[in-house]
Amino acid sequence: MNEIQLKPIHRPLIGELEVPGDKSISHRAVMLGSLANGTTKVTHFLEGEDCMHTVEAFRSMGVSIDKEELTLTIEGKGMEAFVEPREPLYFGNSGTTARLMLGLLSGLPIFSIVYGDPSLSKRPMDRVTIPLKKMGANFDGREMGSYLPLSIRGKTLNSIDYTMPVKSAQVKSAILLAGLHAEGETKITEMTPTRNHTENMLRAFGADLKTDGNTITITNKQTLSATDIYVPGDISSAAFFLAAAAIIPGSELTLKNVGLNETRTGIIDVLLAMGADIQINNEQTISGEIIGDIQITYSPLQSITIEGDIIPRLIDEIPILALVATQVEGTTIIRDAKELRVKETDRITAITELLTTLGAEIEATEDGMIIHGRTQLAGGKVASYDDHRIAMMAVVASLVANDEVILDDVSSIAVSYPGFFEDLNKISN
Repeated sequence: MNEIQLKPIHRPLIGELEVPGDKSISHRAVMLGSLANGTTKVTHFLEGEDCMHTVEAFRSMGVSIDKEELTLTIEGKGMEAFVEPREPLYFGNSGTTARLMLGLLSGLPIFSIVYGDPSLSKRPMDRVTIPLKKMGANFDGREMGSYLPLSIRGKTLNSIDYTMPVKSAQVKSAILLAGLHAEGETKITEMTPTRNHTENMLRAFGADLKTDGNTITITNKQTLSATDIYVPGDISSAAFFLAAAAIIPGSELTLKNVGLNETRTGIIDVLLAMGADIQINNEQTISGEIIGDIQITYSPLQSITIEGDIIPRLIDEIPILALVATQVEGTTIIRDAKELRVKETDRITAITELLTTLGAEIEATEDGMIIHGRTQLAGGKVASYDDHRIAMMAVVASLVANDEVILDDVSSIAVSYPGFFEDLNKISN
């Protein structure tokens, strides 16, 4: 355990930051770069634990991946690049690695075994393995392939026409990756659009992919060709500093080169609806993704209801938005977010318990929470639940608390933001 004592700062956050590369895009760049023919260079790669598990998995299958600081050079050889791994592939706590790799591995002509840490081993994989089995994939594991560890005997798959029963970009992406190695056209229809980084990147690598409304179609007709990828700053990481500036009077922050994909900008829309003063500058499109600078200046906020189609666009930001809600006038309601219960931890429970410990008035519901503001947070000892987003929420809470906050373990923050405390120090001193 890596316990830390966090003291309130009681001063504005001022300055500029460039947050680390987007975790979702970094994962996908490694996967598609490894599948492609030729040399792919990935710059501003996220050097977090989750993404490095993806890198090591492909190295274990014979792909040459060189890393120099935050740049990866991937020597892809298509299907010829992959050799059967001699040891089981370890995914740590990375749900993205696990679910996307199940789709990819099911279509490769190799046998593999995959596993994760105790937390990942409790997360449901049947949402992925059920549609993949319909494509002919072979899995074996606990409860009919519902949980890691799993064994996969890859083969050429059949196409599928699948309507998504859950709002999950990971499930969609797993099926799309499997569709690269399936006979015929694989079609996926979403009830609500989820983050589309996989589609954007598949197009960049030359895949035969089409979208028509909420339906995505992919075939195995095109081989992937190497391309260079710039990874924008992760808006899910930027969210913690956006939220901090939104609730600390006098704060003025600029976050540079952040990804502004419309499937991910729900955090900005919600803060604007609450009354935040946010400006977007220097927008441009690089590697198929919109990026720009986000400028936020403190202004008083009001409560709102967060529900419906916006939830998939901010599902990872709900922990920090719950903290914001404790500091605004009125009652904030969050609903339609049941997906939070199957993240790194049950985040509805984790958020409620942590903020209640600090003196917030918050009630958990089946699919969200009710948060009563405005509350002056006290200090106290809280748990991170081995969840990077819960841990960073606790750190931001300590900035506005009356007394010291003791966090039981900060090691999980390295999953997505290894330099989090260094960046916090830059804008708080």
